[in-house]
Amino acid sequence: MRVQPSGFRSNLLKASLAVLLAAGAVVAGPALAEVKGLEIIAPASPGGGWDQHARTLQQVLQNQKLASGIQVANIPGAGGTIGLAQFVTAKKRTPVVLVGGQIMLGAIVTNKSAVTLDQVAPLARLTGEYTAIVVPADSPIRSFGDLLQKFKADPGSVSWGGGSAGGSDQILAGLIAKAVGVDPAKVNYVATAGGGELLASALGGHVTLGMGGYNEFAPQFQAGKLRAIAVSSPQRLPGTDTPTLKEQGVDLEFVNWRGVFAQASAKPAERKELEEAVAKVVASDEWKEILKQRGWIDQYQPADQFGAFLKEERSRIEGTLKEIGLVQ
Repeated sequence: MRVQPSGFRSNLLKASLAVLLAAGAVVAGPALAEVKGLEIIAPASPGGGWDQHARTLQQVLQNQKLASGIQVANIPGAGGTIGLAQFVTAKKRTPVVLVGGQIMLGAIVTNKSAVTLDQVAPLARLTGEYTAIVVPADSPIRSFGDLLQKFKADPGSVSWGGGSAGGSDQILAGLIAKAVGVDPAKVNYVATAGGGELLASALGGHVTLGMGGYNEFAPQFQAGKLRAIAVSSPQRLPGTDTPTLKEQGVDLEFVNWRGVFAQASAKPAERKELEEAVAKVVASDEWKEILKQRGWIDQYQPADQFGAFLKEERSRIEGTLKEIGLVQ
């Protein structure tokens, strides 16, 4: 019988242990979670901020292999409350999430919605976006000063085109009116379903001005069809020359946030799986690059923080709506 040298046996043992440990690491390592058959509801028409967020989530979840079979469904109307109602009452066999935001909080109050965000489960706050005030390229209004002159002389002669009634655009219009000494109740606000409808109204000159996320109008700025005369940010946005409201004598900043929700009926394990998938999305380089490209502000909050924020935000929005006379 041949006896191997002790050094040989020792090396062999080390090598065997290394192989076993490597194999164990592969087996024991966490498998990449994948949410199967996910549906993302955008409670607005295609093209607007909620739709853009839904489709961006779809893209990143898919590319990062965090979910498969993802579908986006648009359910527009009433500031997102129609989509919210269907989301709350629907019995889904597959995982489903809802994109929403500040506009929905206002719409719930002004539309006296039977369903509220108390009936869904917050997953994460995602982003914020500053509002641009835009006019057609051939508009006689060349600056925000021109707009204010016309507005102060005859408030009704200026039509403010924006998203749903009671939403962030109408709130901002009311805050601007109050800041410049005009009764907010005299704002001639033209509500749209957002996205394509708002863009068509602004391009067609059916409203004096349009209001919405800066990025939503960006292609039309580049094409020379629309012109931004003000933005609600504290400083000019990077890569743009649009003056802020503050620069033009209106001491006001305003940001519109967006987030994502699960059904309240989702099981704790399902909700946790969705929370983790969204957390991985916002941590990815792909998501961060999209935020930079679109000018979205990273306002990520995980579920517990987002839930606490929503309670404070609802109180703030309701107070603002009363302050500017949109609700009693």
